[in-house]
Amino acid sequence: MSQSTLAPWIARQLESLLAQRGHAWLLQAPSGLGQFELAESLVRAWLCDAPTARGACGQCASCHAIDVRAHTDLVVLMPETEMIERGWPLPEKAQADIDDKKRKPSKEIRVDAMRDAIEFAQRTSGRGRGKAVLVYPAERMNPVTANALLKTLEEPPGAMRFVLATDAAHLLLPTLRSRCQSHTLTWPAEAEALAWLAAQGVAAGEGAALLRAAGGRPAAALALAQAKDGARQWALLPRAMSRGDGSALADLPLPEAVARLQKLCHDLLALQVGAPPRFFAAAELPERPLPIGVLTRWWSQLTQAARTAEHPLNAGLAAEWLVSSARQVLNSKA
Repeated sequence: MSQSTLAPWIARQLESLLAQRGHAWLLQAPSGLGQFELAESLVRAWLCDAPTARGACGQCASCHAIDVRAHTDLVVLMPETEMIERGWPLPEKAQADIDDKKRKPSKEIRVDAMRDAIEFAQRTSGRGRGKAVLVYPAERMNPVTANALLKTLEEPPGAMRFVLATDAAHLLLPTLRSRCQSHTLTWPAEAEALAWLAAQGVAAGEGAALLRAAGGRPAAALALAQAKDGARQWALLPRAMSRGDGSALADLPLPEAVARLQKLCHDLLALQVGAPPRFFAAAELPERPLPIGVLTRWWSQLTQAARTAEHPLNAGLAAEWLVSSARQVLNSKA
């Protein structure tokens, strides 16, 4: 990814980071603000044969090697599920185990992968531009994996650099955070985010609604736009839940379904205390007031559901319960 293809607010932050020294960066922000894109652009510039102050050239052999996921001086550590989704190759043994049905792709960054990365750090650079390790999302390292990284992160061999990107920095070990220079990603202005969404092909008139639905996070708004009838489905969610129509959540992973209902509950609670809604337009929400006690209990239920959404005992029953609970809440009387 060349600097010219980056969102403008990411490009500005990349230029700022490249002007600073440091062998280990921790990029932190809520999801959907471009942590991975900034982290990948940073390692591209570090390894580029002809870097500029604004980032990698995008034309050299090093940039091409990253494009085809085959750079000898770069290790990307992600959960196997994330690597598959983003098109990064798995280690040979891990791929063989998954192909042979010995196990499912991991949703955590495995300690075996971290140990391979530490061994990689001890080797000589293949292209002579140093080496880099990218970890995303860093909060998916369990304590064993994170502890395996600590010594190498504190005393990296040779021209070794690290970038850790996270959606939840508070979940990282304090000892790990203290070994990195920290950068909190900045939120783009609404006008800039809307202009970027329009450049990505988002239909005129939908950008503002999608950006609101995503809580101001442009990447999340774009993902919603790319879903089938994304903007329309979002606007109709409150009415669908009021009718008990589960089709509004049918094609979503359970964690995403819970997250959407949490946003709906948030806005309903906001209205009850006189605050404006954040994720939905006021006209899309029920006109009559709902009991605040019912809403707070629903919020607690959704918080509990979010803790188990990644590993539900029965995803179908869990989805039915979510829709049924939402219907009861939205039809409750003061």
